[in-house]
Amino acid sequence: MANPGLSNKNNGQRLGITDPISLGGPTEYDVMKTKELEKYLQDAGLYESQEEAVGREEVLGRLDQIVKVWVKTISRAKGLNEQLVQDANAKIFTFGSYRLGVHGPGADIDTLCVGPRHATREEDFFGELHRMLAEMPEVTELHPVPDAHVPVMRFKFGGVSIDLLYAKLSLWVIPEDLDISQDSILQNADEQTVRSLNGCRVTDQILRLVPNIQNFRTTLRCMRLWAKCRGVYSNVAGFLGGINWALLVARICQLYPNALPNMLVSRFFRVYTQWRWPNPVMLCIIEEGSLGLQVWDPRRYHKDRFHLMPIITPAYPSMNSSYNVSSSTLRIMSEEFQRGSDICEAMESNKADWDTLFETFPFFEAYKNYLQIDINAENADDFRQWKGWVESRLRQLTLKIERHTFNMLQCHPHPGDFSDKSKPFHCSYFMGLQRKQGGLANEGGTFDIRLTVEEFKQAVNVYTLWKPGMEIRVCHVKRKNIPNFVFPGGVRPPRPSKLTWDMRRALELKASGHAQPDKSDESKTVLDGAEGRKRRHPDDNVENNIRNIKSAAPCCGEDLDTRSPVGTVSSSIKCDNVHPNKFIESQTEISEKNLEDNCKKIENLANIQNQNGDSEVSSSSSPPTKTSPKAVAHASSSTVAEKMDIEEVMPGSYAPHQAVLEELEDDFEHRNKVKCEMKGNEVESSMQNEPGVPVASICRTGPFNGSYSNGGVEELEPAELVAPPVSNGCSASIPQRKPIIRLSFTSLPGKSS
Repeated sequence: MANPGLSNKNNGQRLGITDPISLGGPTEYDVMKTKELEKYLQDAGLYESQEEAVGREEVLGRLDQIVKVWVKTISRAKGLNEQLVQDANAKIFTFGSYRLGVHGPGADIDTLCVGPRHATREEDFFGELHRMLAEMPEVTELHPVPDAHVPVMRFKFGGVSIDLLYAKLSLWVIPEDLDISQDSILQNADEQTVRSLNGCRVTDQILRLVPNIQNFRTTLRCMRLWAKCRGVYSNVAGFLGGINWALLVARICQLYPNALPNMLVSRFFRVYTQWRWPNPVMLCIIEEGSLGLQVWDPRRYHKDRFHLMPIITPAYPSMNSSYNVSSSTLRIMSEEFQRGSDICEAMESNKADWDTLFETFPFFEAYKNYLQIDINAENADDFRQWKGWVESRLRQLTLKIERHTFNMLQCHPHPGDFSDKSKPFHCSYFMGLQRKQGGLANEGGTFDIRLTVEEFKQAVNVYTLWKPGMEIRVCHVKRKNIPNFVFPGGVRPPRPSKLTWDMRRALELKASGHAQPDKSDESKTVLDGAEGRKRRHPDDNVENNIRNIKSAAPCCGEDLDTRSPVGTVSSSIKCDNVHPNKFIESQTEISEKNLEDNCKKIENLANIQNQNGDSEVSSSSSPPTKTSPKAVAHASSSTVAEKMDIEEVMPGSYAPHQAVLEELEDDFEHRNKVKCEMKGNEVESSMQNEPGVPVASICRTGPFNGSYSNGGVEELEPAELVAPPVSNGCSASIPQRKPIIRLSFTSLPGKSS
């Protein structure tokens, strides 16, 4: 274990955009708990053996030789003179978890092949190099994905999984000592090359910007394991992926440069529990660069304004690495951060241990209603392609449900898939559903998401490489009817036999009178679709006992009971006569209000002045057996001071946000003026011409109009999170509609249902 130097400088330069919160060094307690953590990570099997490490190095060396032969082959085939053929070169770089040094046994190696200007991506990389790899016996499961956002070739080389990207530079010869961290490397590069290079450039920049690489690596291993245990490790599902967690951990290392992993983990939860999103997390100032490439900037780029949890990459061109996060997944992660913070505080009082922090989230016990998405194909190749496409679109289902139910129905996508061994080329995805607490969410009635599901399936079925046999089905399933193949060994486990951290916390809260009111009456009944009678679930008595224990669990910020009910669910398929325009425009009203709320948050953040103070907070120390009033007062004072320091390190005065605020205010004023002028004229005449259309559908004006059309193929972009803003000036003239439409969580009729 490396000993940190008492500094946060790197070659005389400050690391990070602010001064650190604390320069305090580790205590004996930190040293002890860090050793415990390292042993826990070792026992969890997170470190590869020396033999496997050597094997990976050999595979990378062999791959580098292959691309060097490849580039000489294509150079000769293109008629280059013999001198250029001899000088022709290509080089392999690594990035991601392997380059960061936090990969585990059997993990993929993210690699980048850098080639000269005459080696094309389509013809040479996905053509000739693919052919060469296909002929090698040690290469298996070769799967090119040339049309991906970042084109990639996936395969196994000697049993080691490889993801290989390609970057074509504007050089005739690639030098062996090429430094891809220089911005000049991006000169005249195409967009796909810039994206491919970004992985290596970001990874190297992270390692340059952390004060102690060893402490960073141990902390990151811990947070990756924690995120996987708690079900929040998945970029494609709308949570965070490997690079996102690395950036978050790196920022904590900058704020506590001399802390050991024990304290870094604790401060990770403490800082991000208090972080006020959409304040961006940045390791360094965003550089404009000299090449004119687009960087993350809400002042200029419309889509950047809708990012809910911006985590900005440090290498030029800086971009938001977490644009997939939705309101539902942000809520879930925020609740998990709070749970982690509570457990770390309890660990300091010897009331919890590392096992408690890494308790697996009981996904199939947390909700009472789920969506099950089944996909299948006719053969292995079709299934692999179909699965990749569907996974890239699943986030759209979360966004559509949030939008179409006005955020009243909240979604929790499971980050992985499950396979029924009895069905070849088949897998299932699951999404937990819960009704939002408060306001209209507590009203009776049901949600109808059949149109939403059908719209999602239509968007999936436009897959350009669709083949017969590629199918998708979506259906509602109750917790008690979850298929057994999702459980280990295909056996449904019994009810929890021991108290988890969440159960214990619920009991403590209930004993102290802070438990949430019990809503079991709402969650334990459903409507019989045939007779409309209420009937009790057979497992109500058992569920109610556990629900009473879990009702105030801090794991999710709400009582578990509110995760369960989705309202009264009808088992029959019942179609309401709903005008499509009414449905869409009502969504717009609610989504516009969400954007106004975001702008208010941005305004508040912009008022915070970043003082970059030098105040420090004492590092964690060994918990005293008896706490004196003086110690309590000191701890309270330290906590308050640290909260103030956390406020200071958030870039609240970040210029883009202030500019966004001013720009959006101008938009609001403009739309307000236009709408008020229309109010007495066009709105009334339009309503006379179309009596069935609500005012909201006619009162949409301004530069954002039409940006969020429901038609066409939707891209995997965060712009779908909210709809155009509406001025408060005319909101009183817009009739309010109940946001809840009759719901039936049944599968929809049709060929793909």
